[in-house]
Amino acid sequence: MPQISAQGVEQGDDYYHVTYRDPDEFDEIRTPDWAANVAGSVVEGGEVRTGDEHGNEDWTAQSVLIPIDGVADEDEARDKADQIIEKMES
Repeated sequence: MPQISAQGVEQGDDYYHVTYRDPDEFDEIRTPDWAANVAGSVVEGGEVRTGDEHGNEDWTAQSVLIPIDGVADEDEARDKADQIIEKMES
């Protein structure tokens, strides 16, 4: 299991947005290509938003976007997002 746990899942038009950390904790949030490669290895089209936390130089996962057509439901979206976070942290 990942060290952090999902705070919530919201369904958008194209993605489930699985949030792990409050976006207000970050100075900047990006969706880097290397993280998309990790996410894509778990679910095609998945993306990871990473953020630069206030007061430190470490970029950490803020949220994961899971394509709605890539999973059956919200629970599976959360499971896939957890797998992506686990891969990133290992």
